[in-house]
Amino acid sequence: MALVRDRRQLNLRLPLTELSNRRPRFPLPLPLPPSSSAAAATSSSTAGSGAAGTSLSDLESLGVLGHGNGGTVYKALHRRTSAVYALKVVQADCDATVRRQLLREMEILRRTDSPHVVRCHGIFEKPNGDIAILMEHMDAGSLQTLLEASGTFSEKHLAAVARHVLNGLNYLHSHKIIHRDIKPSNLLVNSAMEVKIADFGVSKIMCRTLDACNSYVGTCAYMSPERFDPDSYGGNYDGYAGDIWSLGLTLLELYLGHFPLLGPGQRPDWATLMCAICFGEPPRSPDSASEEFRNFVECCLQKESSKRWTPAQLLNHPFVAGKDPGACS
Repeated sequence: MALVRDRRQLNLRLPLTELSNRRPRFPLPLPLPPSSSAAAATSSSTAGSGAAGTSLSDLESLGVLGHGNGGTVYKALHRRTSAVYALKVVQADCDATVRRQLLREMEILRRTDSPHVVRCHGIFEKPNGDIAILMEHMDAGSLQTLLEASGTFSEKHLAAVARHVLNGLNYLHSHKIIHRDIKPSNLLVNSAMEVKIADFGVSKIMCRTLDACNSYVGTCAYMSPERFDPDSYGGNYDGYAGDIWSLGLTLLELYLGHFPLLGPGQRPDWATLMCAICFGEPPRSPDSASEEFRNFVECCLQKESSKRWTPAQLLNHPFVAGKDPGACS
């Protein structure tokens, strides 16, 4: 099995509420890295209002939103316009893997322009090698933080979440972009309860073939069976279908309140996850769920990737299409 050879590359990050009662602790707000118009030598603006001509010196730090993957994300205020952004700053001395992921994320952000994907307003590459990405601020956090703060989601809310994410995946897949890390913490929410796809550090732009995408990146817990063992599940890894598997697990987790491949409070480990994903039956919705939701999840969580529905098909599924297309609230 290909999985055994690459075991040490797998990422076992699994932010389950039941695994720990500790909340993430961030240090006190830090100042933004020093900058000037000259220091912000390279700036590429993408679509979006209010950020044209912005330099790092125009921004004031309002605090730290989070840390991860070699960088820090700040809540930043534009002094002239009072617009609020998220500013991701990665230092030049980050390790090579982080640097590669950052360059990949920059390439994808420059290509995307969708209301269902977190918008990039500018990329600043400083002479010292630091890189800062100015992004849309999603002020309600992520689906993970909402799950931890407010508990499980109703089916009405899940239908709206699914609609937003499927529209995002439909856009990305039509532009030959595979996300490869769909999970609650990478789906951000704003005050209008719009859900948008974020974090493209392990995403992949496909050119001619999917073969280059057969690598063990992303969060292990949300990987599809063929990602672990392509020989047993169709021979080739279909990254597009892998995103759909991850979406199915995400929606079921939001409904259940715990990761669906493990029992409540069960600690994840590599062997348990591998066995559950590759050898166990796909998780199913409980009998308390509606028939539409159970069927929708089943369409996402087919072990054979060729049997999973596409984003376009799922957008026409009764669970999504039959609901009021309003916001999550």
